[in-house]
Amino acid sequence: MDFMGMMKQAQAMQAKVAEAQAELETMTVDGEAGGGLVKVTLSAKGNLQSISIDPSLMKAEEREILEDLIVSAHQQARGKAEAVMAEKMKSAMGGLQLPPGMKLPF
Repeated sequence: MDFMGMMKQAQAMQAKVAEAQAELETMTVDGEAGGGLVKVTLSAKGNLQSISIDPSLMKAEEREILEDLIVSAHQQARGKAEAVMAEKMKSAMGGLQLPPGMKLPF
């Protein structure tokens, strides 16, 4: 086995993964419900970027407050979900510690 060749391949793969992750941050996906009355935009990595609620669903003067609250609630729930997933993975791996910054799935 050519160790240097393997290292070059690993570095090339790492660069491609980093490039793909950067691309995912700039890509967006949209979802809608209620015939378009509620619209959500997420990054391809699942980060909530915006939400729009038709004014007919609420008091118009409170629309921005409701939108901000929904974004905030989504962020809180996502944080809790990540913590639960990390705990489950720790349990499933028998306490094996991953290096700082490494998350599953890879």
